[in-house]
Amino acid sequence: MPEPRQTSARSPSVGARVLSAAALPIAPLYGASLAYLAFHPRRREQRGHPRDHGLPCTELKVPFAARKHLDAWLCPGSPEKVVVLGHSMATAKDQGLRHAKFLHDAGYTVCLFDHRNHGASSDDRALFGLGDRFAGDVTTVVSHLRAQRGYGSARIAFYGFSFSCFSSMWALTHDGFDLDALVCDSGPGHDVPPLLRKYLEAEALPLPALFKDEPSRSVVVQTLCAVGPAMLRAQWPPPATGKFAKIPLLFMSGEHDAIVPPSSVDALAERYAQAETHILPGAEHLLGLETDPEGYASVVLDFLERALG
Repeated sequence: MPEPRQTSARSPSVGARVLSAAALPIAPLYGASLAYLAFHPRRREQRGHPRDHGLPCTELKVPFAARKHLDAWLCPGSPEKVVVLGHSMATAKDQGLRHAKFLHDAGYTVCLFDHRNHGASSDDRALFGLGDRFAGDVTTVVSHLRAQRGYGSARIAFYGFSFSCFSSMWALTHDGFDLDALVCDSGPGHDVPPLLRKYLEAEALPLPALFKDEPSRSVVVQTLCAVGPAMLRAQWPPPATGKFAKIPLLFMSGEHDAIVPPSSVDALAERYAQAETHILPGAEHLLGLETDPEGYASVVLDFLERALG
């Protein structure tokens, strides 16, 4: 999602309330359209490339369906230790370039990719089953690296950001798929509907003036929070058994994250005995690296050294 903005409370005028009441009949339709937009966002231009950070790069197009592909950058390092980076909602793989830089400098092979409907990857206009589809992007990229790129014996970690934290955890429910470690920045939270509401409150989803006030605002929010999870069709949170009882997990939360607050992340992490949590002092949503670059990188690299060996 675009960077959330702080908003201040305001008192709606009588005219605004009247217009909001008049908009009630179409408020459910708009709420449903927001749920669709959340998972099929408008594209934005790429804002960087690995070469801008001095990183070696092979550009990949990883097939996920007939005439459909995921666009990826592979930055070779160690053949035995690989970190695959996702991205947050409505962004793209260039979001993780600064993270890729400190990981590659530490010796890791790094792969950044665009989820379907994001960046340079192909569209997928499906309405339902999106939880498995986005998780399938994770399994597809990791499987491609193992089977087609010479990393069959490598230890592989996935590094998620907000939206892709959910996708990567859900990927672990897929039969035949496994990871050696999972790093999550700014997510995932214990419950999905409150997070969609918080995205809206942070103006990370568009809300026209017609729906900013009551009574139509509540209808938009309720529809968004009902339709969004229905489109995912994923039984969240994932189980605490099987693979989830063994894989090393690191959950990092910004101290001032208004989208996925530390309390929601902690509630999820408590389900998994081997999970580690770390609160990033002074950081807002997805801004841990910007807030304290050295401290942030130290937490991640220490975890990966222990998890991947």
